[in-house]
Amino acid sequence: MKKNGILNSDISRVLSYMGHTDTLAVGDCGLPIPDETERIDLAVKFGVPGFLEVLNEVTGDMKIEKIILAEEIKEHSPNMWKDILNLVKSMGNSCEIEYVSHQELKEQTKMCRAVIRTGETTAYANIILQSGCLF
Repeated sequence: MKKNGILNSDISRVLSYMGHTDTLAVGDCGLPIPDETERIDLAVKFGVPGFLEVLNEVTGDMKIEKIILAEEIKEHSPNMWKDILNLVKSMGNSCEIEYVSHQELKEQTKMCRAVIRTGETTAYANIILQSGCLF
C-alpha cells in the first residue's frame, strides 16, 4: 500500500496497486527474475543504484508488515544483513522477519507484483516486502 511519492513511475505504479499481503522484491543485479514477474530494472552500472538506497526509498513509501530474507545473508553478507535489520528497526512499526533458503526466496519472486533490480553486487542482497494495511 502506497504512502506518498517515489519519482520512478514504474515503482510508484506498482505500489499504488498493492493491497494487503501483496509482495514486492528488491534485489541485487544477479537475482534471476522470473518471466512471469514484472521487472523494474534500475541498474545503471555495478553498484549503482545501491540496494540499501533503493530499499530505503521503497520502505519509505510502503506500509510493510513482513520481510523475507535468505538465510544465507547472515553468513555471506553479515554487514548487509545488519544494515537491513537497522532499516527495519528505524521504520518504527512491528515488522515480522522470515528467513527462507535463497532458493525459496527466488521461487517466491514468481508471486511478487514486481522485482526491482538494483546495481548492487553484494551476495544475497535480496528482500521480499509484504504489504501491510495503512489503518
